[in-house]
Amino acid sequence: MDALTIFWFLFFTSLVGVLTWWLTRRDDHQSSSGYFLGGRTLTFPLIAGSLLLTNLSTEQMVGLNGAAFTDGLCVMVWEVVAVVALVFMAWFFLPRFLKSGVATVPQYLEIRFDHQTQVITNVIFLVAYVGILLPIILYTGARGMLDILNVPSMLGSLPETLNVDRETLSLVLIVWLVGIIGSIYALFGGLRTVAVSDTLNGIGLLVGGLLITYYALNILGDGAGVFAGADLLYSDQKDRFNSVGSNASSVPFGSIFAGIFLLNLFYWTTNQQIIQRTFGASSLAEGQKGVLLTGAFKLLGPLYLVVPGMIAYSMFAGEDIKADKAYGLLVNRVLPGPLTGFFAAVMIGAILSSFNSALNSACTLFSLGLYKSVAKPDASEATIVRSGKWFGWIVAIVAMTLAPLLAQTTSIFGYLQKMNGMYFIPIFAVVIVGMLTRRVPAIAAKIGLIAGFVVIAVGYFVSPFDAIVASVHDFHFLGMVFAWLVVLMLVIGEVHPRETEFTQQDVGAVNMTPWRYATPAGIALIVIVIAIYTTFADFSVLLPRS
Repeated sequence: MDALTIFWFLFFTSLVGVLTWWLTRRDDHQSSSGYFLGGRTLTFPLIAGSLLLTNLSTEQMVGLNGAAFTDGLCVMVWEVVAVVALVFMAWFFLPRFLKSGVATVPQYLEIRFDHQTQVITNVIFLVAYVGILLPIILYTGARGMLDILNVPSMLGSLPETLNVDRETLSLVLIVWLVGIIGSIYALFGGLRTVAVSDTLNGIGLLVGGLLITYYALNILGDGAGVFAGADLLYSDQKDRFNSVGSNASSVPFGSIFAGIFLLNLFYWTTNQQIIQRTFGASSLAEGQKGVLLTGAFKLLGPLYLVVPGMIAYSMFAGEDIKADKAYGLLVNRVLPGPLTGFFAAVMIGAILSSFNSALNSACTLFSLGLYKSVAKPDASEATIVRSGKWFGWIVAIVAMTLAPLLAQTTSIFGYLQKMNGMYFIPIFAVVIVGMLTRRVPAIAAKIGLIAGFVVIAVGYFVSPFDAIVASVHDFHFLGMVFAWLVVLMLVIGEVHPRETEFTQQDVGAVNMTPWRYATPAGIALIVIVIAIYTTFADFSVLLPRS
């Protein structure tokens, strides 16, 4: 790595930091509303930019391109189905959340069910964020930076007394560096600081991601141009340019309508880390515009989250490389020095975005859901904010310690989706039943949360149940558990219904006038998704092989 690359890396990283400080220096960081919700002042560009970059972190850039390296175009299902989920968020979920004026999903469940449901949901979210999400964000970020900047080569020869190789040491150093910087953003700045830095980095990441595809196709075409590279890529991998996943792939076609769609629905409609910035919307219309604009940007996702992984498959043919290393190696090989520094900077920004967003959400869940509502109901605003900051530092240290342990994972993206199912499915089942029914009681929600989490964990990790789950594919298993939980809660609601019907009250937190173009914009996005998917569909892969 040359000095010019280092210069541009430091320049772009510092530029985002300075601009973020300048734009948020007068924000309210003392009250819980100002710190956790940005004072409910977020407009649609900030919401869309923050949503997009919180999602487009390195577990997406590295992980999904790694999945494309292995399975081909069919993994684009994670991007195209996400657009449909975002439309549902704008149309159905967001109006209900904003109407109740909540700061967290568990707070909504407390309003719909009871306090104990809120506490259980908070605990499940926090365990998942600390043990699963935050370590994965740090690991995938460090993994990508190792290969993009070739960090191990910068360390030179290490003393034998360290008893560690350069790659492992580089991984640990980057994990802790990013973790500490991300903690400073999240814990000193609050949600609006996170949203502003996300938006700035999001612009850079979109530009950088598309540049990777451009330069890689140009090199693949041996200097004859991007279109020549695209023709060569298609001819080389014609059978892999299929949006329909075979039963042998990580995303079998049937699983789209079970676990994959459910995971996307939870992720974009109920996952606190993602949707917290929509709770800070200045109005329902601004929130809907931000969510739907994110959906429009997601339509471009396959160009920089899937195609580069397929290019790497052709470019590194015959080389024995791990799938999750493919994207970093591709970036290192195709980008000129100055652009490598720029892209490394926006990749760092992407890591920071997902990390500080998840950390900010963990602090919100702890402070408002456990500290204020359980430990100290009479705590002052300053004390609530301070409790979140202390908890955030503890969580960050735990995550930075766990992250390097993921180095032995075969496919980090597959591992992430599998682990997400343990808490995605039960929480989403409870939320959807709560929103669609009025008589299902709190006891049904509590049973659903605990039973769902336990059943999925047992199915994943306890013999002989793990073998049974493997025989039906993880995503089909999640779909079956979701259906069982919904039926279970509905049955309980019939046998032991609430004494009175639940009626949601508008607390007047924001202007609830919907955006008048929300319906046609959502329909247009769904039509485009169907068109993209069918254009590349070849259902012959589902036929039995003779």
